[in-house]
Amino acid sequence: MELQKPYYAVIFTNLRTTGDEGYAKMAEEMETLARKQLGFLDFESARDGLGISISYWESLEAIANWKAQLDHKEAQKQGIDKWYSWYKVRICRVEREYEFNK
Repeated sequence: MELQKPYYAVIFTNLRTTGDEGYAKMAEEMETLARKQLGFLDFESARDGLGISISYWESLEAIANWKAQLDHKEAQKQGIDKWYSWYKVRICRVEREYEFNK
């Protein structure tokens, strides 16, 4: 899917603690909720030791609104309390993209 440029990417890299403790269910709920937010564009995620989740947004305002969303704030708190041993968030403006697809 080609997105209208420029747009923004929130890159969330993390290391998990051991055990699930409701993580999988919450991750699914947060993706579903994010997709309903004004300004949301898309989402990608991968995990092989290091977890990387990237959400794409129309604006910095949409990102700020998502960060402040109450259910998302609760998920963030639980992440700090029990799911992550480390994480980093990067917010980037995407001005150009290209892909290869055989």
